Formats: sequence, C-alpha cells, structure tokens
Amino acid sequence: MLGELLAEQVRLAHDGPAWHGASLAENLAGVTAVDAASRPLPEVHTIWEIVAHLSGWTREVSRRLAGGAPAEPEEGDWPAVGEVSDAAWERALEALRQAHLALAEAAERFPEQRWRDIVGEQRDAPLGTGTSHSAMLEGLVQHDAYHNGQIGLLRKALRVAATRTPKGW
Repeated sequence: MLGELLAEQVRLAHDGPAWHGASLAENLAGVTAVDAASRPLPEVHTIWEIVAHLSGWTREVSRRLAGGAPAEPEEGDWPAVGEVSDAAWERALEALRQAHLALAEAAERFPEQRWRDIVGEQRDAPLGTGTSHSAMLEGLVQHDAYHNGQIGLLRKALRVAATRTPKGW
C-alpha cells in the first residue's frame, strides 16, 4: 500500500504529470548533448552532471531497499560526464529512466512492515541516513524536484545565452 503510493511518486517525478510542473522527462525533452554539457552559469553543475547525479542517487536508493548498506552512489556523488556525444547523452537519459523504473518496482516489492525501519545508524543528511525507508524515498522524490528546478533554470540560461552576442554581456 505505502510502497505503491511511493512508487507512484517516483513515476510522477520522472514521467509526470508532476504536481509542481514539468516532470524530469518533460524538462529534459529536446535538450541536446551540447546543451546538456554546456555551462551557461559559472560554477554551476551542467544539465548532464545533474542527470548523472540523479541517476546515481536513484540507483543507490534502490540498492538500499534491496538491503544494501548506505553509501554514496557507486559512481560518486557527482560523476564526471566523459564523452560528449548524442549517443552518450541518450545513454545518460536512458540510465535515468531505467533507474526510476527500477526504483518504482523496488518500492512496490518492499515489505510494508519495513517502511518505518531506520536507514543507517545515525542521521547524516548528505548520505540520507538516520531516517525511515519511507522518508528516504520521499526525500529522493524531493531531491528530484529540487534538481529538476535547476534543470529548468539552466535551460532558460542556455536560451538567454544563445540570444546574446559577446557585446550583449
């Protein structure tokens, strides 16, 4: 019951329709590899870096639901992008989609009586421990919404940058 509700929140965050506006998939539609790798704002993560970050944390939460000990994502908190190509960008988007699909399925299978069990031994906000399994999954959906907002702002910054000449800055 709770697992089904949480799984639906994961699906809405990625596929929509999300209550807060565009879902991740909707916000990422039409973003090119070049745009995803561009840094329109100095010292701010790129869209591609955010997608890799979201994929890693989504897989990490799935791993925890399967009984894994809390840790940072296998590929790190903010994985390096690597090759910038249309094919690599499509793989990154597919990895994000698959991570959300797997997490929704894991939530549906998770034992109802374990949702209130605590993840980890002590509260560590950056690692997402010291909260219940349900709070961890709710937190991941909130994390998606937070970074989805950043993606929206980066898309706007890219549009503004495309309309300005060097003199216009």
